[in-house]
Amino acid sequence: MALSPELLVVYVASQVCFLCAAAASVHLDGVSSLLQPYDFLYYSGVRSYFNGEWTRAAELLERSIATKEALFKVRRKCYDECGTTGEDGLQKLVTKDGNLWDLLALDWVQKKAECLRFCVGSSVSRVGQLPVSTDIDFEFDSRNPYNFLQVTYYKLDKPQKAAAAAQTYFVANPTHLEMRNNIEKYRRMDGVNDDDFYDRETASEKHWLSYDSALQLEASSEWPRAVDRWRACVNETLRQTDECRVQCEVAAQRLPEDRGVHGTDGVFEKAAALSLSLLSCQQWCVTQVSTRPGRISSQDDFLPTQLEHMHIAQFQAGDVKGAVQTLRSLLLFYPTDKDSLDNLQLYRETLGGDKESEEIQAAKEIVRYVKRSLREKKLLYFAMENLNYTFTDPDLWTPLEVVPESLRETWRAEKEKMNEKRKEEEQQEEVDDSGFYAGGPIRQVGVTITMDELLLNGTNRVVLDGVTTEKECDRMLKLASAVASAGDGYRGRRSPHTPHETLNGLTLLRAVKLADDGLVNGSDAKLLYELGERARNLLHSYFRSPSGLFVAFTHLVCRSAVAGNQEGRMDLSHPVHVDNCLLEPDTKQCWKEPPAFIHRDLSAVLYLNDDFDGGELFFTNRDAKTLTARVKPTCGRLVSFSSGPVNPHGVTAVTRGRRCALALWFTKDKLYRDMEREEAEKRWSPDADGKDAADETQQKERNVRNQAPAKGKARGRVTVGKDEL
Repeated sequence: MALSPELLVVYVASQVCFLCAAAASVHLDGVSSLLQPYDFLYYSGVRSYFNGEWTRAAELLERSIATKEALFKVRRKCYDECGTTGEDGLQKLVTKDGNLWDLLALDWVQKKAECLRFCVGSSVSRVGQLPVSTDIDFEFDSRNPYNFLQVTYYKLDKPQKAAAAAQTYFVANPTHLEMRNNIEKYRRMDGVNDDDFYDRETASEKHWLSYDSALQLEASSEWPRAVDRWRACVNETLRQTDECRVQCEVAAQRLPEDRGVHGTDGVFEKAAALSLSLLSCQQWCVTQVSTRPGRISSQDDFLPTQLEHMHIAQFQAGDVKGAVQTLRSLLLFYPTDKDSLDNLQLYRETLGGDKESEEIQAAKEIVRYVKRSLREKKLLYFAMENLNYTFTDPDLWTPLEVVPESLRETWRAEKEKMNEKRKEEEQQEEVDDSGFYAGGPIRQVGVTITMDELLLNGTNRVVLDGVTTEKECDRMLKLASAVASAGDGYRGRRSPHTPHETLNGLTLLRAVKLADDGLVNGSDAKLLYELGERARNLLHSYFRSPSGLFVAFTHLVCRSAVAGNQEGRMDLSHPVHVDNCLLEPDTKQCWKEPPAFIHRDLSAVLYLNDDFDGGELFFTNRDAKTLTARVKPTCGRLVSFSSGPVNPHGVTAVTRGRRCALALWFTKDKLYRDMEREEAEKRWSPDADGKDAADETQQKERNVRNQAPAKGKARGRVTVGKDEL
């Protein structure tokens, strides 16, 4: 009787039964050198925290985090070391039949289990090997240890460590208002800089960093670099999935209480229950890896989505053979997908015929991934049909033939229900919770409403003309030109979004300082301030803001087309984005978390010229593809919209000339008002001497909340270094 792949999985899984039944651990250097239970360390740290024993609390909480990480590494090491144990017996399994088959299989499984038990016991205490409670899993998954740590380090007067702990917790809890306020408090403390705000858990987020980077490179049409990032994303996703599966296999398992099998009193019944629990855990790894920190739900078809992006990027980069291999890998998930089959035909024709393309097969690691997953699904669906076992399939791509015939009707109904829910969510009318209500009065003479919500096909959008005069536009353009020669935050560098454009920018305080040095006209710097106030008054009235409206940031920015570098451009001057949250076009979600400027409530752009080609502002749906409106720049035109997810927007490529505009963001929260404006007002006050009214170092600390959050190690996402529209 040869050993089938399905039965092989079951017997391998049953080793968990032996591992859990271990009554003792092997100690090499004594108990003190073994890893202690990290849940006990955590509870002890929390107890010290509430007793006000800050030094001990910090020590125990840090040890709990480090011990959990060390435990996972030990399990991985032991899994690798015991991988070949009992292989001599495994060879006999494929040739022997009859009653000896069961004995040989049991001997092979037991040898591997003993190897794992000995290896883990050499590094982990007996209690440390026991499974932790679901409460502890939740505490660490939600990063609550870092919540305690940030307060503990604050009490110990270690603001840099408190900042890192706060940032780590906030990444997974982006709606936690108190933590957001704590982070702002740390930013204003002496000795704390941007590099101190980093995520200590980035090791588990590498695939997401690559994913975001790849999307950004795609938007800039940097196809070769995008291919590299997609490849890194796929490889890291596979690695993280494998790591999760190893932890499922080596970690001690509890007998499932709520979804066991019929008659779990016997040894073989318990082994079956544990095996099914293990397989469910390994299938669940798909969900774990495809869920961002801080998100409740996972991203559907995470790995197939990466492959879809990757084969398109490879084709655009000229690597047609690589595109064929990646597309064949994608077809393993969806073999009848029409778009994929059409693309495959296109790639065949590009290669010059079928023969060469047919020799290119799917990537081996993807073939292994799909085959293994399908074997496990068959076993789990078999258990559902025959053993009353409960299993929730994490994948949308599972083929119908894997599902037993008796379960197919229920399976189809559930799938149809999910599809209907997804369609309803897509068709659901967007609700703007910004608190703005477009349609208020315009109180400035000469200003007219050119486009309202109806013409702009959206919510809380408006285009006003006549906000500035031609003379005022000319003065701002001259100010921008003077700044370009004097040096600014960009220094004429290439745009962070496209290599085909350069940027020059100017903030209000920079303009005032240049005026103090005699490099620009002081009245022009004051006009820059006044235009922001003019826009604020107009928009506060039109959007009928029930509370105060404060300028959060002011930025004069010009983007210029690079001469001789415009032919065949397919990229955007600024890719589609949302101003106060992170837009995910694939899932149509927008997450309010750093590095987004979550305090912004209203956005506006005041255009200064139109003697250029391209550079139009456009609005889309959340898919970042469906165009809803376009706005052409011209002197004195002010376009404004609420900063949230109802208004995704981007800027078309500037292919000739220089496009200049005054970008403005407003907030209803006085805490986030632009401190540069107050500094400018102080300089212009009658008792000011024309020089710095406050120490520049202190001003930087006060103004830091209006700049880009946490550079360096924080989040690590691809973002722009300056504000600009």
